[in-house]
Amino acid sequence: MEWSFRSAEELAAALRAGDVTSVELTDEAIARIERDDRVINAICVPDFDRARAAARGADQARARGEDRPLLGVPVTVKESYDMAGLPTTWGMPQHRDHVPAENAVQVSRLKAAGAVVLGKTNVPLGLQDIQTFNEIYGTTHNPWNHDRTPGGSSGGSAAALACGFGALSIGSDLAGSLRTPAHFCGIYAHKPTLGLAATRGMVAPPAPALPVDLDLAVVGPMARTARDLALLLDVMAGPDPLTFGVAHTVALPPARHERLADFRVLVVDEHPLLATGSAVRAGVHRVADALVGGGARVERHTPLLPDPADAATLYTQLLFSGSVARFPVEAYEQLRARAAGLRGDDRSLDAARLRAMVFSHRDWIEATNRRELHRHGWRQLFAAFDAVVCPITPTPAFGHDHHPNPLERRIDIDGVEYPYFDQLVWAGLATMPGLPATAIPAGRSSEGLPVGVQLIGPMFEDRTPLRLAELLEQKIGGFQAPG
Repeated sequence: MEWSFRSAEELAAALRAGDVTSVELTDEAIARIERDDRVINAICVPDFDRARAAARGADQARARGEDRPLLGVPVTVKESYDMAGLPTTWGMPQHRDHVPAENAVQVSRLKAAGAVVLGKTNVPLGLQDIQTFNEIYGTTHNPWNHDRTPGGSSGGSAAALACGFGALSIGSDLAGSLRTPAHFCGIYAHKPTLGLAATRGMVAPPAPALPVDLDLAVVGPMARTARDLALLLDVMAGPDPLTFGVAHTVALPPARHERLADFRVLVVDEHPLLATGSAVRAGVHRVADALVGGGARVERHTPLLPDPADAATLYTQLLFSGSVARFPVEAYEQLRARAAGLRGDDRSLDAARLRAMVFSHRDWIEATNRRELHRHGWRQLFAAFDAVVCPITPTPAFGHDHHPNPLERRIDIDGVEYPYFDQLVWAGLATMPGLPATAIPAGRSSEGLPVGVQLIGPMFEDRTPLRLAELLEQKIGGFQAPG
């Protein structure tokens, strides 16, 4: 029997029943990686010897009567997480020899839950791209079409899951880095509520692994089923044991509803600043039809939705002001000169990006105050709705584009070109206010590429979009293996 595409839940049940051993699962996963990953290039740092040792330990623990949520289940970890004894480079050549001595909090939680870590998955340079390539490890390809990207920055993890290289993976999300690869590769991912899962040890080298509260970024689970997302989120959720974890634990509330017919859902497929491609629009409509068919209350418009154009500009400001904060002084001065040359009436996202790169602290404080107004708007919306369905990006996976200056790249949406980073507006809809969002498969394009949508839910009610994802999986189907 082949186990590689079974869910983590199924593998855990088979291990408990004695139908398979962790050693057998691990050997099968390693054999698949050694056979297929030469083309995909998802696993950039294999850790097979330690994985086999961990699998033997899991089987011995089970023989002693132990049971843990992921005991003996093979998984992968995004390269950006610290793992003791393995390089953590974030794809940056100058840090190719950076080897942490301690595990990230989430790696420790995976191992405490009994997971067998097969290795680390590829990332883009500095995690700052919607693709996955770097000078150290090369390019990761989309399993559905090798000329296309698997997305970024958790592209290696998404490609690994689509290829059957482990049952689960952990990634991170600042600009759709969990959701976009899931959408491009036909898998599931969950961006948790900001602050729900501890991030210590998911830090760019050579910075120390400190328990820092991040402004936009989160860490989260990736899987091939919605139920597996919930399983892994339960392992990941909780404050850092060095800070709030001293006094607090997490008890997420249950989903608002158990039946599809009880959900109130807002469906949005248009953005005022960016076109939505026909393939993605069709995916949104397919999900909307399934919701209606299941008896859910579905609406297409509401005055309660915080202004998407203002949200996109605000997200752009927060994202790019943070991304260049450590640029050299000379580069900052050049950016400031360029920003000064902008027309006063230029309200494009390109202009917002450039202005944000030279934000003052006063500018940033003003932006964070505006964010609080948006958060309050979302609270009011979620008094009337349980979830929002919308795109993740405007297109399916696009072709590899390694132009050295991302600001000069373009994204083609049904024959019309837009600035490359404009496609982040949909990811930012949930990221800017810190809301949970679950990426689910929603069919395939006419070219056979996966198409996904995101289900945005109320803050700290992560089980609501996860439950809706599970119900939709039952209604419209879920992951399908490439080929």
